[in-house]
Amino acid sequence: MAYTLTSHRYGKAENHIVRVYRDCPRHEIRDLTVTTAMRGEFDDAYLTGDQSKVLPTDTQKNTAFVYAKQHGGGTVEEYALALAKHFVDDVDPIHGAQVDVLVDAWERVVVDGEEHDHTWVRRGPENRTVTVTVDGKGTGQKATVGGGIRDLVILKSTGSEFHDFLSDGFTTLEETKDRILATAIDATWEFSATPPDWDAAYAAIRAAVVGTFATLHSLALQQTLWHIGGAVLDAVPEVASISIVAPNKHHFLYDFSRFDTEVRNAGEVFHADDRPYGLIEATVSR
Repeated sequence: MAYTLTSHRYGKAENHIVRVYRDCPRHEIRDLTVTTAMRGEFDDAYLTGDQSKVLPTDTQKNTAFVYAKQHGGGTVEEYALALAKHFVDDVDPIHGAQVDVLVDAWERVVVDGEEHDHTWVRRGPENRTVTVTVDGKGTGQKATVGGGIRDLVILKSTGSEFHDFLSDGFTTLEETKDRILATAIDATWEFSATPPDWDAAYAAIRAAVVGTFATLHSLALQQTLWHIGGAVLDAVPEVASISIVAPNKHHFLYDFSRFDTEVRNAGEVFHADDRPYGLIEATVSR
């Protein structure tokens, strides 16, 4: 029986890089987890074990750290583009490179009402993400940039309904016209053009996601995702499409009627159930 190696890539995963900017007494910090992946003339490494064209993953790691110093003064997207282009432009066997960046956000500690110059606390669990892909060499080279939000946990206590759904012999879910709506949004988007400011574009996209979730009277999480997608495309013209994954983090009204008590639960005490959960996904494209 004959076999064919149909695709392959290799790289260095999850390089945790912390860059501190010490240009002035008020320091800045950037916390990145960087993953690199290379495509190119590496068939022999898989088929015969010949490593002569393989740039070690340890070298990729070292390059990511050095580029955090040399190209870390701009946006995350600019750093990732510089890193990916280096691998493709400067390493002959490499024909394509992908750089994925996860950003951990930190916020300044406030002491006696003033922000501290060099102390932060971790903000989360939300992360910003960036994915850059560079393919080809010379004038035919193509670079694509994508962004994302990971684990954006958001909840509203009213303004959400779910009723008139299809039911069968196994349906036990009760209809409701007033419920908690909560999720942890994972969203990724693709750019068709370079925005004037990468950071401003991210801020506008996040604001559109959060603002739409908050203000839309939701008849279903599916409807909410559709409106979020449209709001993002309206907010940032350079975004070509956005894909959203949203688990429905169920909150069930706790039943006090079972107890020998006059205390009533008027939509105030809930059991937060972590699994199983509904998983809603949508892609909205321009």
